[in-house]
Amino acid sequence: AWIFILFLPGLSDGGKLLVVPMAGSHWLSMRHVVEKLTEKGHEVVVVMPEISWNIKTTEAYTVKKYPVSYTLEDLDNAFRKYVATHLKDLPFPMNVLALYNTSVDVFRMFFAECKDLFSSKETLQYLNQSNFDAILTDPVFMCGATLANYLSLPFVFFMRGFPCSLHYEAPQCPSPLSYIPRLFTFNSDRMTFFQRVENALVALLELEYCNGFYEDAIKFSSEVLQRDVTLIDLLNSASIWLLRFDFVFEYVRPVMPNMVFVGGINCAQKKPLSK
Repeated sequence: AWIFILFLPGLSDGGKLLVVPMAGSHWLSMRHVVEKLTEKGHEVVVVMPEISWNIKTTEAYTVKKYPVSYTLEDLDNAFRKYVATHLKDLPFPMNVLALYNTSVDVFRMFFAECKDLFSSKETLQYLNQSNFDAILTDPVFMCGATLANYLSLPFVFFMRGFPCSLHYEAPQCPSPLSYIPRLFTFNSDRMTFFQRVENALVALLELEYCNGFYEDAIKFSSEVLQRDVTLIDLLNSASIWLLRFDFVFEYVRPVMPNMVFVGGINCAQKKPLSK
């Protein structure tokens, strides 16, 4: 009976997927997944800004581009400033403040793409009328999550991870502070009492500085969705979390059923190292 149903016209067709990628190295991983989805019969539309890094496309899927308010030079300058700040040997706490400020600037720069997307009436009209089944997105700069909530579509995250451990907090994974070291503490899962105190203090600060990273995204998403939203509001309704790393390299913790570890796939096209 099931074999008969699969051969019925229309019932075995692929889905219609909207892809909202992030530029740069993130897209290099997602592109291979998108190409495989089209090979399996799914109709894929990739929406992307006219100006971006490393977004090379093929005829296998449809590309919908929208105009942006910045130049490639603006992107390059923001990233150079970001890298230069990380290379400076500043004393504590000046190094922390400098890294925080430059990170906020980069997040604002990239989220400007999202504002440009929602400013393009032609693009929004196209997206509203296309009857997509779901959205696949890299959520680091939050535009895909905002668009999914705006279009009321189920969405899938394809990602390496969030700052502030949001990829564990949003799906409501238990993360006991006595055993799970926070990023940048350089502790192991075997901590002394004072290291656990340090871990707890860092955890208290995490969401606060992440709210700073995503301040523009939260404010703009609240305007678009016409309700007050938080970071967790935007993230916790994701249907599936495809996590682009391996569980065996993480500290042991429970994970939710919709969290799938797919391993690192950045090396799909390997090249020999230069001499």
